[in-house]
Amino acid sequence: PLGGMQGQASDVEIQANELVRWKRVLTEIYVRHTGRSYQELEKDMDRDNFMTAPEAVAYGLVDEVIESR
Repeated sequence: PLGGMQGQASDVEIQANELVRWKRVLTEIYVRHTGRSYQELEKDMDRDNFMTAPEAVAYGLVDEVIESR
């Protein structure tokens, strides 16, 4: 996750710990829903990762792509 922080060092530390916690929570959700390993998702989420709709299906992020009429 990307974010900005300001304040006393103790406040910044609390905010940084929250970001780390939320990244772990989101990664665990993705593990359950994609079937991919925690380590693989952690690596893939380290930087921006853009996918086409078919790539997102293959990765396990979405179930299907609905075509417009």
